[in-house]
Amino acid sequence: MDKATYETTKYIKGPMHQSLRHDSAHKHVAGSAEYIDDIPEPAGLLHGALGMADRAHAEILSIDLSAVKSHPGVVCVLTADDITGVNDVSSGGRHDEPLIATDKIEFHGQTIFAVIAETRDAARKAARLAKVEYRDLPFWTDIDGALENGSPLVTPGMTLKRGTPETELDKAAHRIKSSMRIGGQEHFYLESHIALAIPGEDDDVTVWSSTQHPSEIQHIVGHVLDIPSNAITVNTRRMGGGFGGKETQGNQFAALAALAAKKLKRAVKFRPDRDEDMGVTGKRHDFKMDFDVGFDDAGKIHAIEANFAARCGYSSDLSGPVTDRALFHADSSYFYPHVKLTSQPLKTHTVSNTAYRGFGGPQGMLGAERVIEEIAYALAKDPLEIRKANFYGEKGSGRDVTPYHQQVEDNIILKVVEELETSCDYQARRRAILEFNRTSPVIKKGIALTPVKFGISFTMTAFNQAGALVHIYQDGSIHLNHGGTEMGQGLYTKVAQVVADCFQVDVDTVKITATTTAKVPNTSATAASSGSDLNGMAAYDAARQIKERLVAFAAEKYGISASEVEFLPNRVRVGDQIFTFGDFVKQAYFGRVQLSAAGFYKTPKIHWDRAAGRGTPFYYYAYGAACTEVSIDTLTGEYLMERTDILHDVGKSLNPVIDIGQIEGGFVQGMGWLTTEELWWDGKGRLRTHAPSTYKIPLASDRPKIFNTRLVPWSENSEPTIGRSKAVGEPPFMLAISVLEALSMAVASVADYRICPRLDAPATPERVLMAVEKLKRA
Repeated sequence: MDKATYETTKYIKGPMHQSLRHDSAHKHVAGSAEYIDDIPEPAGLLHGALGMADRAHAEILSIDLSAVKSHPGVVCVLTADDITGVNDVSSGGRHDEPLIATDKIEFHGQTIFAVIAETRDAARKAARLAKVEYRDLPFWTDIDGALENGSPLVTPGMTLKRGTPETELDKAAHRIKSSMRIGGQEHFYLESHIALAIPGEDDDVTVWSSTQHPSEIQHIVGHVLDIPSNAITVNTRRMGGGFGGKETQGNQFAALAALAAKKLKRAVKFRPDRDEDMGVTGKRHDFKMDFDVGFDDAGKIHAIEANFAARCGYSSDLSGPVTDRALFHADSSYFYPHVKLTSQPLKTHTVSNTAYRGFGGPQGMLGAERVIEEIAYALAKDPLEIRKANFYGEKGSGRDVTPYHQQVEDNIILKVVEELETSCDYQARRRAILEFNRTSPVIKKGIALTPVKFGISFTMTAFNQAGALVHIYQDGSIHLNHGGTEMGQGLYTKVAQVVADCFQVDVDTVKITATTTAKVPNTSATAASSGSDLNGMAAYDAARQIKERLVAFAAEKYGISASEVEFLPNRVRVGDQIFTFGDFVKQAYFGRVQLSAAGFYKTPKIHWDRAAGRGTPFYYYAYGAACTEVSIDTLTGEYLMERTDILHDVGKSLNPVIDIGQIEGGFVQGMGWLTTEELWWDGKGRLRTHAPSTYKIPLASDRPKIFNTRLVPWSENSEPTIGRSKAVGEPPFMLAISVLEALSMAVASVADYRICPRLDAPATPERVLMAVEKLKRA
């Protein structure tokens, strides 16, 4: 082989740990990426629309659907009587979420019928013509209302306890009791929910769904239609965003589409408008945290008790595990010697809240940072000093056990924080800001450096498993399928890199195929930041099986040892001979070698006893830190993000450029949650922030003017994850807590930092202005 040829075949394109663009990036830019609404419409396609209640809580006395049925183009009106199986689409198995309400309304917008028509416009117009008579019932839409009315819990709460905080709080030198309100958040994915169902012979139905959990759609459709899972195929090629909002919330649309398709023997599509989607799908949970903390003169926490009450909506959905995870992260990065944490998943007459990036973790972590902030202002210290004093210690230090009794074995948070503190010049900038605020009468600045420690794994142990399917065809091309779904986060690209790396072929050799229940069964949701961990390992397991067969074949055929078979870039060395990968695979085919394998992976080491509040729910932790500088106008409450520096831990990154994109996107989304994104229900229980005109997500112009993002260069997962990488989906979201903390410092300057501003989230300009005025009066 000449030198030029050797140089061009020295490396493969797109191995693990190399930056590679998202496999669909060029299609996203060009508009050629196919989403469900882009699929050519089947002949005879019908369209569905929801008939929604206009009460928050009421008994249904009568429904007159005659005008709906007679509207031009209407083919069918579905009611609960049309459901052949179970009238339930609940995720948690509590059977508390009817597909179509029958006698009682539990939130404004709840589905009471569905219209199937020849056109989408006809279905939507007809859905508004129903005449419904109600008997109104008392309702509440927020946490205060739930508490005042003795609202039941939608699912049992949880308690985490270690030590004896009930007696140790009295022994602390200082003690603070306070509370914080933490707002919810709309997912605002670019592609709204959508489902397309095509009936087949016998019981068969095929559903295309914009979902993070195709297997759950399969199960729900089976329950509603009373047919087995083997009759249902669910396909998902990509979603236009998910963020947790498509983990369970697609159930109703898929079930209605499938129900109508089987009843009418025609294809049916449901695609709600944005305002309908926002009205009938769950959001991030609001929380109210009440805490009692005792600490010493150095700000080191001695004991703490905290309760997290949550607005969960009318049904359980995922509120149990969400409020659990809030408690799991109510320690943030801090060791509590004596601690008791409790949750209250409260029923409200609002749409049932659901998964959202971080899954309760951000709310718990934000509460912990408020505790740190309260201590800092009480002692007139820099909050960063208090954070460092309370960080978890090294393994075996005695300060390494969480409130749920898991030992923190991989703690690097102090190193990450101190590295960022130095690289962003935090101390000098903070001194400069203190001086600036002393002389500036109107514009005030703030700076904050906050940590992230986030547990990685589903807290439901059974979900920590994944399957994958790998085929190699005779020409050497590879077909890859796994249970993970692609919602823009680059999962498909990363897993393809894993397979390409295993066989040492260019990533272009690996064909990424749509997620489907027909190929990999019983999949978990693409959630909990575990997509790459689980599916990457499952795909590697499948590739490993085939590779071992190929090595054994070559050793036997050529009479050599297995160690003399080596996979080189796009080639295979067998003894003294070198074959192209394709030629070698063809030899294996004629040697009757199985060139297909199903891979499987389950996360080791994890276990959890919820009743006891003990266990090891997380395989490992991801860490990070962010420093944000802001400026506020004390006359209007308006503010600007001046600069953010991020140092984030992803272990040994599978794809650095995709990971950096996830970190920056997560930060901006978290910034929106804590600043501009505000949910508001009116006195009739109606969600009024139901469109871009009233609900404000961050724009590109809202990002920090200076935005520096780096991956921790020295990190490598201590656990044997795929490529020693770490999860990246959710942890970066909580880096945005630095924004709220920086705003708080800017507000505190008005009273010379003597009073904790106690900003609730979201810290809208109105809330910032009210806090400024309150401190001025104080």
